[in-house]
Amino acid sequence: MSKVVLITGGSSGIGKAIGEFLFHKGFTVYGTSRNPEKVINSIFPMIALDVRSVESIKHAVEKVISISKRIDVVINNAGVGITGPIEETPTDEMRNNFETNFFGPIEVIKAVLPQMREQKSGLIINITSIAGYMGLPYRGIYSASKGALELVSEAISIEVKSFGINIVNIAPGEFATDIAAHRYHAPILENSAYKPAYENTLGMMNSHMHSGEDPNDFAKEVYNIIQHKNPNLHYKIGAFMQKFSIVLKRILPDRVYETMLMNHYKLSDKS
Repeated sequence: MSKVVLITGGSSGIGKAIGEFLFHKGFTVYGTSRNPEKVINSIFPMIALDVRSVESIKHAVEKVISISKRIDVVINNAGVGITGPIEETPTDEMRNNFETNFFGPIEVIKAVLPQMREQKSGLIINITSIAGYMGLPYRGIYSASKGALELVSEAISIEVKSFGINIVNIAPGEFATDIAAHRYHAPILENSAYKPAYENTLGMMNSHMHSGEDPNDFAKEVYNIIQHKNPNLHYKIGAFMQKFSIVLKRILPDRVYETMLMNHYKLSDKS
C-alpha cells in the first residue's frame, strides 16, 4: 500500500519538487495551495489550505483522510520570506511571518496527530532553514521563525514518540526557487541609516537564490529520509559552506562569528 503524503505549499519550488519526486516513486501525494485553482499542470491533486487559518487546515486534513483513510507523511513546507532592518520592518509583517512559518506548521501538526495516533504511525517533516541556526543580518525575523520551529519540534518529538510518530526537521540552504519573488521586503528608504548595507545585502540574497542548489536534489534527500525506519531529528541539506557555518557557530567565540558574518555580507562595523 502506497504511503499517503500531504505537502503544504506544493504548488512551486521545493514543495512541488518533493511532490513530483514522491509521486513518481509511487506515493499518494496531496499538495496544498491557498488558491489551488490557479495551479496549472500539477501531476498530483492540489487542495485548498491556508496555514494561517485553523479552519482551512482542518478542512484540508479531513479531505485527505476522507479520500485515502490515512495520512502517513506530512511535510510542512509552506513558508514565506521576510527581509529588512528590524527597526524598519512593520511589526504586523513580523507577526504574519510567524503566523505562516511557525504557528501554521504547529496547527497542521495538531490537526494530523489524532489520525496518526489512531494509525500508531506517522512521520512529520518540517522544512526549516539553515538560516534558523543563526541570526542573519536583514533576515532576523525569518531566522527567528525558522529557529523557533526547529526548537518546538524537538519538544513535540519527545511528546509523540510513544505513539509511533517521528518528527524530523530538514534545514535547507539556498536552493534555486522563486522564494525571493514572494518575500516581504521592507522598503529601502532613501533617508535610512541602513540604506547602503541593506541594499547591498538584499542584492546578495537575491543573486544567491538564482544560483542555488537544484530542488530535485533536495527532493531525493526527503525521499531517503522517508524511507528510513528511524530518521534523525535534524538534517541540513545544502552547499558545504552553508552547512559548515553551523559548525563554526558552535565552536567560534560569538564576536568572531559575528565578524565572519559581517565580512561575508560586506558590512562594516563602522557603518
